[in-house]
Amino acid sequence: MAMTPSQKWLSQISFPQEERLGRVTVGMAEVKVKPDADSLTIAKVYEDAVVPWLREVVGRRPYRRNQRWVETPQGYIWTPYLQPVRNVPNTPINKLPETSLGLGMWAEVTQPYVDLSLANPPARSPWLKEDQSPRLYYSQVFWIDQIRKADDGQIWYRVNERYGYGDIFWARAEAFRPMTNEEVAPIHPEVENKRIVVNIARQTISCFEGNAEVHFALVSTGIRFDMYGNRTENWETPLGLRPIWRKLISVHMSGGSTGGGYDLPGVSWTSLFEGNGVAIHSTFWHNNFGEEMSHGCVNAAPEDAKWIFRWTNPVVAYDPGDLTVGMPGGTLVDVVER
Repeated sequence: MAMTPSQKWLSQISFPQEERLGRVTVGMAEVKVKPDADSLTIAKVYEDAVVPWLREVVGRRPYRRNQRWVETPQGYIWTPYLQPVRNVPNTPINKLPETSLGLGMWAEVTQPYVDLSLANPPARSPWLKEDQSPRLYYSQVFWIDQIRKADDGQIWYRVNERYGYGDIFWARAEAFRPMTNEEVAPIHPEVENKRIVVNIARQTISCFEGNAEVHFALVSTGIRFDMYGNRTENWETPLGLRPIWRKLISVHMSGGSTGGGYDLPGVSWTSLFEGNGVAIHSTFWHNNFGEEMSHGCVNAAPEDAKWIFRWTNPVVAYDPGDLTVGMPGGTLVDVVER
């Protein structure tokens, strides 16, 4: 395969050897001598730095609900600034399976990040126009539709988005884990009386089968107040009872305006329950669950979003990986504030 000159900077990246790692999700995070925002800063780490995640402790962060800190070999970092990741390289496959959409497969990023080479320049997506060194991150899910082998023996996957701006990439195959039909299979499909309660005051999500709570997690819903403490409807998650009407294994999400907008590829395990695009979905760009963070959606940890995706109706199969239903829709989502 004839690779572009950018192959030179797509060199193999070395990550720390520890099993549990954390990727810095903000421009800069301070490393503290104690798990306390007022303690001495002994180092600074910058966006996409990957550090060993020794353990999580409760510390002190004034004026914030989230009081969790991660202990690293250097010191303590406030947990919301670190995406929990692992470094799990995969053995590349040689042949893609046949699907209703042609040759292809769903695959999940299982390394802290993987660098990309744009296969069809110029860049179309806003995030690519602003990022000169594009990457994908742990837990993101994409559609792989081609395999190539370079002269040096390196296997590359062509990475595509089923719903996006049309950008296509090449990336090192070992960063992607091929997903199976079994891991998308529904959970408790025989149960009819399912419902979800999202509590925006407590920043929690609860899944019920009848009166029994079967899953609980912290989430981040839409921001309810502006910087002056005034209630605003611009970003808050809308209250009320609505059915899930569409589900997608992976989707490109974008919206908002310049300066206050967002453009996120490969948002996995998305369950839409409101007509303007409000959804429960996986989140890789922060780890601040328990505090309001979103533009209206319900941000969930990847493992929680995936469980909810599999548990709720409608049931979505691996092939094609998305489904839209008419009224009365699927599982009911009740957004409350109490």
